[in-house]
Amino acid sequence: MKYELTPDLLTGNALIDSEHRQLFAAINDLMDACSQGKGRDKIISTAKFLTGYVAKHFGDEEQLQMRSKYPNYPAHKQFHDGYRRKLDETAQQLIAEGATVRALGALNQEVATLVSHIRTEDKRLAKHVRGEK
Repeated sequence: MKYELTPDLLTGNALIDSEHRQLFAAINDLMDACSQGKGRDKIISTAKFLTGYVAKHFGDEEQLQMRSKYPNYPAHKQFHDGYRRKLDETAQQLIAEGATVRALGALNQEVATLVSHIRTEDKRLAKHVRGEK
């Protein structure tokens, strides 16, 4: 299953959407490598990329929230903090276990959580930034 930024996931904010595309591309590259039997070669670099990039992306979103005085900032930040911790744990599992079904399943679960967050919270944030109710 490929992850893509479908219309229901687009926020309309160029920075946020661009960063979401980059995150999905990294995950898709790993899944492609796994399907070609090359997952072990790609897993460590992908895990490290994801944890670093999610930290950068969440930081960018949080800056946007503070600048726009987003009323849901505390809850959004709380989600980000918890997600970062969980993704770090998943990345460590990937590095330790390699491209196992269990480790990749855990990564897919984290991506599903992120997709749900994008579909609801990130779209709500982008709407606020645009000044829409």
